Amino acid sequence: MSFFKFCPSCASTHFTFPDNRRFFCEDCGFTYYHNIAAAVALVFTFEDKVLFTVRNVDPDKGKWDLPGGFIDPNETAEEAACREIREELGLNLQPSDLKYVTTSPNNYLYKNVPYRTMDIFYECALPSNGINVAAEDEIQELIWVKRSEIDLEKIGFVSIRKVIGEKYLK
Repeated sequence: MSFFKFCPSCASTHFTFPDNRRFFCEDCGFTYYHNIAAAVALVFTFEDKVLFTVRNVDPDKGKWDLPGGFIDPNETAEEAACREIREELGLNLQPSDLKYVTTSPNNYLYKNVPYRTMDIFYECALPSNGINVAAEDEIQELIWVKRSEIDLEKIGFVSIRKVIGEKYLK
């Protein structure tokens, strides 16, 4: 199934788009590569707990998530992580506050367009659990969960389940 109904260049319906990766119009030769998008996620820790957000928007509304988001053009991953945290939680982090953890591929279905992402994970230990939501349109609530009590089934995205399961469960 393709999210394109017509060629964006000539409006033809004669095209191939296998696996939503390479769109090719058989009439005009237009080619579009639907490459991955880069995103960041922050694992905040305090004592033996991990901070999760509860999503207030689709995809995966109501599911657990990590603070973060897409990297903007001309931004480093560290700059994006700091910007996203400022926007979502009102915290002013510096790139030196971030500890690289790993990367993991993810699927992000937004308005029926399947985006494949490469999620870049960072960790940041906090001195307290006093943190608030700044982006209430995106985040329903914040919850601190003991590592031994993390329920992977409550986490919305495949990449986050994988990384939390492999690196943070006790």
